[in-house]
Amino acid sequence: MNPSGSTQLICLLGSPVSHSISPAMHNTAFEALGLDYSYMAFDVNQENLGTAVEGLKALNCMNFNLTMPLKTAIIPYLDEIDDAAKLSQSVNTCVCENGKLKGYTTDGIGFLQSMTDSDIPYVGKTITVLGAGGAATSIVTQAAIEGVERIYILKRNNSTFANTVEYADKLSKSTNCDVSVYDINNLEIMRFCIDESDILINCTNVGMGDDDSSLVPIEFLRPSLNVCDVIYHPPETKLLKDAKSKGCKTMNGKYMLLYQGAAAFKLWTGQDMPIELIKATCFDI
Repeated sequence: MNPSGSTQLICLLGSPVSHSISPAMHNTAFEALGLDYSYMAFDVNQENLGTAVEGLKALNCMNFNLTMPLKTAIIPYLDEIDDAAKLSQSVNTCVCENGKLKGYTTDGIGFLQSMTDSDIPYVGKTITVLGAGGAATSIVTQAAIEGVERIYILKRNNSTFANTVEYADKLSKSTNCDVSVYDINNLEIMRFCIDESDILINCTNVGMGDDDSSLVPIEFLRPSLNVCDVIYHPPETKLLKDAKSKGCKTMNGKYMLLYQGAAAFKLWTGQDMPIELIKATCFDI
């Protein structure tokens, strides 16, 4: 597309962002639909997030995405957040509505849609989730809303552990899902949770890029377990390789990226992203 004086900028903020396929995905969709928008990625960390947001406001570029590590850090800079984002304390999409900046989370919607695409049923099932960051809480919140029966969250017993327990209690009370939190470093508990689960989801960055490690001992995996990873670079993490070798059905995070992006695209433009076109042109990963 050829930018004009009226082209509206939409962007991705996070660090790192150089690997992101979001610009290709959104710009392909804008061009296909004849929309005068342009999508760019900017490497922004928590220290300069406030400056970046003020700059975007000054430029009237108040529609943007957030990725790691900014999905929670963005919240103090917003005027309003939707209910799912409030429950999960995670925002990945910001929209200017009536001059105010409103935050949404579309990660959970995207991940569950990608599970449906992969023929992994989740309603009435038990899930173990590794990690409790922005992507994890968005997925857990949406899963609880949509009918998952039980969710075990495994995370480090650090300064945010009590906050995650409070979040799990609140989610359990506001849905029909039993959500509990355990120390990820307790391998006996990890094994119990995975044994009880139909689905295992890695929502940490362990296994991303050149990291060839996994949080889960291979002997904890079994053929009847569905194993998912929010990571899409590399396409097959150590966890997914181990799971495949044990006969598990596996899924990486590439179509979570597609469907969370499609939900954000709808919020910004009011139009449906051309999903099949984007799959065919942007998702050879």
